[in-house]
Formats: sequence, C-alpha cells, structure tokens
Amino acid sequence: MRKAVALLAFVVFCVSVPITLHAEDGPVRAAYYYKVKWGFQDEFTDLFRRNHLPVLKEEIKAGRMKSVRTFVPEYHGDGRADWTFAVEIVYRDVAAMTGPSDDDAIQKRLFPDRAKFLKEEQRRFELLDAHWDVPLNTLSVDK
Repeated sequence: MRKAVALLAFVVFCVSVPITLHAEDGPVRAAYYYKVKWGFQDEFTDLFRRNHLPVLKEEIKAGRMKSVRTFVPEYHGDGRADWTFAVEIVYRDVAAMTGPSDDDAIQKRLFPDRAKFLKEEQRRFELLDAHWDVPLNTLSVDK
C-alpha cells in the first residue's frame, strides 16, 4: 500500500511539473525533504555525503545545476518532525530539472565498484521514513 501511494505521488509530480514550472525561463529551485528514522541521522548523512553529493557536484560542473545546499532543523522536538534532512537544488532551467540527467554515467565514473555504490544507496533509502520533492515557484507579493 505504501509503495502504491508513493508511486501515485511520483506520477502526479511528473505530470504536474512541466505545467507548473514553465512560467519561468531562468533558474528553477527545488527542495528535497527526507525524514530519517530515529537514530540513523548520522549514517544517512554520511551515505549522502559519500555517494550522492559527489554526483550533484558533478552536475554543477556540467552546468545542469547552479547550486546545492543541505539543511537540518535546529531542534528535533518541534512536535511535527516532518523532515530531518533537506537538500535545495537550483537547476539551470526547467529543462535541466525535468529532462534527462547524466547521473548514471557520473555514478559509474565516480564509483567504479558499482555493487558497493548501489548497496550503499539502497541502504540510504532504507533509513528513511519519508521522502518528498517540492519544486518551488517564486511568488512575487510586492505587486
């Protein structure tokens, strides 16, 4: 059931992104939120830093992305605990965000031990209670 809901959310996201993000021709910002299982934050952060961040940095060098920033909340006891780790990516434009990436080729080049890389990436996602992606549209409230 959980996988079906996640798949449905992904399909809705994929269908809605091209429609909602075409308003801007310039950079597009997206936030990626993760809720890590209690007690596994350090392991998740280490796996992210070791395996995923180098791929994102290569995407910046290639020009697909303009920047990547990571965040953690200051406190863990706000009562909601919606997320425990977040990544903000600024893409060059809508096409860079929604189009194909070179992630697979980058991963193969950076991590020749493919089996180890895939096992660690699988572990990184096993440590999650939730994950969601949020494309952000700029809203001008000064008008």
